[in-house]
Amino acid sequence: MTVGKSPLLVASNRGPLSVVPVEDNDDAVRRGSGGLVSGMQSALATTPDAVWVCAAMNDRERALARLAPSGRLSELDLAAAVLKGDFDVRMLPIDGLTFRNAYNGIANSTLWFVLHMLHNQPHSPVFDAAWRRQWASYVRFNQAFAQALAEEAAPNARVMIQDYHLFLAPRMLRTLRPDLRIGHFTHTPWVSADYFAMLPQEIALEIVDGLLGADVIGFHTERWAGLFRDTCRAVVGREPDGVRVFPLGTDPDELHERAGRRDVESELRVLNVTVGDRRLIGRVDRTELSKNVWRGLLAYRELLRTHPEWRGQVVHAVYNNPSREDLPAYREYTASIARLADEIDDEFGTDDWTPLVLEIVDDYPAALAVLRRSDVLLINSTRDGMNLVVLEGLVISEHQPAVVLSVETGAAEVLGEDALRVNPFDVTATAEALHAALLMSADERGERADRMRAAAVRLPPVEWFQAQLDALG
Repeated sequence: MTVGKSPLLVASNRGPLSVVPVEDNDDAVRRGSGGLVSGMQSALATTPDAVWVCAAMNDRERALARLAPSGRLSELDLAAAVLKGDFDVRMLPIDGLTFRNAYNGIANSTLWFVLHMLHNQPHSPVFDAAWRRQWASYVRFNQAFAQALAEEAAPNARVMIQDYHLFLAPRMLRTLRPDLRIGHFTHTPWVSADYFAMLPQEIALEIVDGLLGADVIGFHTERWAGLFRDTCRAVVGREPDGVRVFPLGTDPDELHERAGRRDVESELRVLNVTVGDRRLIGRVDRTELSKNVWRGLLAYRELLRTHPEWRGQVVHAVYNNPSREDLPAYREYTASIARLADEIDDEFGTDDWTPLVLEIVDDYPAALAVLRRSDVLLINSTRDGMNLVVLEGLVISEHQPAVVLSVETGAAEVLGEDALRVNPFDVTATAEALHAALLMSADERGERADRMRAAAVRLPPVEWFQAQLDALG
């Protein structure tokens, strides 16, 4: 095998560039933003010959990737102008069927559901012949990444592999290039060994062995890392080496800069027309099953029913970014949220009070406006690797927010007892926590928010990524 020249590589399903249609039936290349992407881009940009390996997410991206003679997008003027020489991107034009089976069939419909404990067990999962064909695609998907990384990496290079889409890649890469220093980071939660045993025995072994191919295996919290250790003991009969905790935080400077732009100010003015001088309970999520928006709305309805003094005094703003709309379960869940929102508005709304603002739209400026205006932040995920939104809300809210937070989030471990922690399945307890948050004095709220804000920025993305590189040596 020909050895490459890159001393630092990142591998992820979705890369830092995307191809979007523009006028005249043409394509444009956009560069990603956001804390996590920025953190990894910063390390790559300061390392000569660094490469980010990713998958083409759609036909437009596959077409572009096939134009690059060696797969590197810097060879194409359209992408080179966006990359600006900071680092290179190798986008893998994996065939559409393999990608869909690996991404939707396995990563999002099996692994995500297992790691977030979302399966409706009387009916799912079903591990039949059709599912095993999808699993074969997932194996090929991981093999494509391992092959590309092996070709691009310099001797003794450091390789950082991201998340559940690429659980098998560390072992595959280790087999091809034993000289490399390999890290893997799982952004999702982990589960108990008993729940993980839901997977077919040979698949569970393949996943665990795949991750054990890495020198450093990272998680957001000690809880998730401990559950992974338990799973290793159950599946392979030994304690894993190299399991580390890197709790990802947020970058306050980047957040304040983005949240202060004119488009956010405009959205904030619109929001203030609805909210006025009332209290705002804010939440920003994807329409993702584990985010538990439906029970959050039930809790808000119970708050208004059991504490009628808050009627006319509070508004709940829910901004949901559409997610995985090609999966039927997600479409129905989104529809159920909209139906419940209509019921709440019908029951409590008046001519001069809108109790609930629900937006299911990809509108980042509007979402930031909600976080800036929130007096209370509600995050009641049934399971969440970290939940960066609550950290971001603490940083940019102008109202020293109280936080109602699920105990099943990684953020609950980071923020500790200053958050009002709730069982995400207990609607009544969540409603009472919202009541307590609204009653909390300004002084207590400020003291708690200050401590939580310090925790939220303790390991921002640049430092988070560097800590993992340092652990690799």
